[in-house]
Amino acid sequence: MKQVLLLTVFLLSFGIKASSANKYDNPDTLIIARDGTGQFRTIDEALEVCRAFMDYHKVIYVKKGTYKEKLIVPQWLNNIEIVGEDKDNTVITYDDHANIVIPGTDKKMGTFRTYTIKVEGNDITFKNITIENNAARLGQAVALHTEGDRLVFINCRFLGNQDTIYTGTAGTRLYFKDCYIEGTTDFIFGPSTAWFENCDIFSKINSYITAASTPADIQYGYIFNHCKLHAAEGVDKVYLGRPWRPYAYTLFMNCNMGKHIRQEGWFNWSNPDNEKTARYFEYNNNGEGAKTSTRVQWSHQLTRKDADKITLQNVFKINSNWIPRKQD
Repeated sequence: MKQVLLLTVFLLSFGIKASSANKYDNPDTLIIARDGTGQFRTIDEALEVCRAFMDYHKVIYVKKGTYKEKLIVPQWLNNIEIVGEDKDNTVITYDDHANIVIPGTDKKMGTFRTYTIKVEGNDITFKNITIENNAARLGQAVALHTEGDRLVFINCRFLGNQDTIYTGTAGTRLYFKDCYIEGTTDFIFGPSTAWFENCDIFSKINSYITAASTPADIQYGYIFNHCKLHAAEGVDKVYLGRPWRPYAYTLFMNCNMGKHIRQEGWFNWSNPDNEKTARYFEYNNNGEGAKTSTRVQWSHQLTRKDADKITLQNVFKINSNWIPRKQD
């Protein structure tokens, strides 16, 4: 009888502990606040309590403040939406750059370890938030590094210098809407398929906006639609892009291009062979930098018929049919 009683107490105790351990295993919103008024003071703490491979949608709401965090959204997390209270005043920031020496070694950090946020999980959304790498201009310094698929960024700011946004995995799909993206050199780069809708693209120096590395077997790379390209005062010689890899794909359509865009538009990365393979397109752009008569001969102007095929449905139909859900 005593053994039965002890077993019953043990099972009840285990049940209570299990229930307690899973108190965040639900679709409720988690509140983050630096001043301690939320459930957590850091975003990393909130990510840690989220269940792996959730089959429900979970919001992490981040109150205004500056969060100095180097974050990874791991590959086992999905269906998470990280929402800032105010895009200008909710800031995630860090300051690594490529030429920092790794402690205990004689090796430098290199570009791909410099991220402020690395997103490995799928079906992750960021909204109304700033992601920044505020390192001094001493080397490449990534703010956003993506590896997951079906990632959405709405009304966000991406601040940095060289290599601000790295779209790091071929065959993944990214959607940026109403975002502000700034940088110096190659500040949008990588192999992913990414659609930029109604975004502000701000060049801080004379250099290159994009450095796509689209694989040869991927039909679409970077598409900028209804975006505004502008620049800091005195900046007047900016290329639309250069091919980080030979089959780079970049399209600007229905965009406003400031006078800072170079007349030739595109650069071959000092390799004439890239001119045979790079896929660079424009369609129906306007502004002082949009004149097509002086573009390099190896870039292309789309016809209306060709442009009509450039839709979210067609661009994002890679491994499955996916369209970003309509945002409020």
